[in-house]
Amino acid sequence: MAHPLWQLPASEASRRMARGELSSESYVRACLARIEAREPELQAWAAVDPDQAIAQARACDAAPRRSPLHGLPVGVKDVIRTRDLPTRFNSPLYPDFQAGEDAHCVAVLRSLGAVILGKTSTLEFASGGRIPPTRNPWDLARTPGGSSSGSGAAVADGMTPLALGTQTGGSTIRPAAFCGVFALKPTWGRVPFDGIKGFAPHLDTVGFYGRSAEDLALLAQAFHLVDALPAPLPGPLRLGVCRTPLWAEAEPEAQAAFEALLEKLARAGVALREVAFATDESDINRWQDEVMQDGGRYAFLPEFLAAPDLLHTEFKAKLGNHLGLTPERMRQALDRIAQARAGWEAQLGGLDGVLTLSAPGVAPLGQHTQGMATFNRMWTALQVPCINIPALWSQTGLPMGLQLVHRRYEEGRLLACLLALLPHLDTERHPWSDHADH
Repeated sequence: MAHPLWQLPASEASRRMARGELSSESYVRACLARIEAREPELQAWAAVDPDQAIAQARACDAAPRRSPLHGLPVGVKDVIRTRDLPTRFNSPLYPDFQAGEDAHCVAVLRSLGAVILGKTSTLEFASGGRIPPTRNPWDLARTPGGSSSGSGAAVADGMTPLALGTQTGGSTIRPAAFCGVFALKPTWGRVPFDGIKGFAPHLDTVGFYGRSAEDLALLAQAFHLVDALPAPLPGPLRLGVCRTPLWAEAEPEAQAAFEALLEKLARAGVALREVAFATDESDINRWQDEVMQDGGRYAFLPEFLAAPDLLHTEFKAKLGNHLGLTPERMRQALDRIAQARAGWEAQLGGLDGVLTLSAPGVAPLGQHTQGMATFNRMWTALQVPCINIPALWSQTGLPMGLQLVHRRYEEGRLLACLLALLPHLDTERHPWSDHADH
């Protein structure tokens, strides 16, 4: 029996459109119908204009094909400015802000013929304050993670095949881990942050969500992170294993699933090698947090000056330097991160990628939390590319993310490594599938 159109990954939909077997309008309408059916429960969207999305799709169907993204719908995190949809940042300071122009990343997508489907929900300013009402499609009682809450949940639930997020700590990879979807946080700076509400300029990075590894490759090619769609690396793969200085904070079930996967890969002929942080680099997550919070001391100054009574207490605390950061501490944090980055990258010669966890375990219960970024902060600080793979699963069938990382500018190698790993991984589970037996 044929699957509903909304279940199609972007890469497969793209191939059908190229062959003239699928129209953008049909695909977009299927996604909009899924949104209509599921949004009352999931609450993944901050703004959707169905008429506008259908008009974009019809224009794509009437125009020459521009790229593999032509006609594909994309959700955009609501801290990323769009010219024709409001950008509210989940903040009372911007109840109906209309930017009038697209952020850099949105302009790229439009130029390639993508359909901007809507704005996905976010933690306030992607950094604190108000938590969105978004729920996890695997278990509505659990958080989807944040701050790219809506992007992770919407892709996981079939509302959109592609979405944009951002990451300053763990805001792309953590929702992908909790929601069971593929995601890529590129090397810092490779996708300009122009037109996005920033938090910490040393860390802020645009992130990509997709329903398959090929979907991530489409977006990587669109943003010139790879010259061409990668082919799987020839075997045998050579992978590093990094348990990080904070491994004890992972839940036992996540640790056990990770170790079981390593044993499976070793039996399949994958060469595994331990890589580690130096003993004196165990504070790297604290250094990342200091750099991030220092960014917040300045990022929200316009809002504080314009409407201090509407600014959330979390942002006021940042502006008030609640960590007591000093010039000396900032220099030390940045210098120690730079030293750790050099040490990390020096270990990776001959490796196709490094495996670690994406999150401490399954998504926590409740909408009062977005989970911990324990296994994300260090990689964001090091500015390296990271991919979440939905390949680790709890005993009750909930996703626990597997993360693949490398050194800066190695997106192509990481994607090729991911494609080679796929035959060994269990990634074909979705909230609507028979595997979702939790």
